[in-house]
Amino acid sequence: MRFRKNSLFWLAAIISLVLDHLTKFWVVRTFELTVPPETIPIWPGVFHFTYVINTGAAFSLFHGGVFWLRWLSLGVSLALMAMAWFGPRLSRLEQLGYGLILGGALGNGIDRFVSGHVVDFLDFRLIQFPIFNLADVSINIGIFCLLMITFFGHSMRHSSQNKDGP
Repeated sequence: MRFRKNSLFWLAAIISLVLDHLTKFWVVRTFELTVPPETIPIWPGVFHFTYVINTGAAFSLFHGGVFWLRWLSLGVSLALMAMAWFGPRLSRLEQLGYGLILGGALGNGIDRFVSGHVVDFLDFRLIQFPIFNLADVSINIGIFCLLMITFFGHSMRHSSQNKDGP
């Protein structure tokens, strides 16, 4: 079965998508969308849960760009699924990275198609960081995994070969 070839990819995508939507569902059910936004301090002055909607990209870039962003999310998602389905067997770190990116792209993409906006709620106030969600976290961790392979892939493979013996 084709799902077995890159099973970590599919698992990472499904888990990140489910966690993203469960947390967004919790936020929408728990908070009221108000101006100024309703917030719960987890660590006062450092980290809060703050309910806002975002019609732009990650970190509120391209505010109001929901029309083209929904199609970008769909295109990225379809390309990643085709790569995992029809492409070669990926390394575990590649599967994890691409799977997390897929889960995040699907999470925010579904929101853009269904609601016309994305629910954001993770609010790091200590560094005045834009409010974001778990889909954004998944995408960024996925990119970090792919950067690790890009910059350290050869040495990572070389060190694992040395551990296996001569």
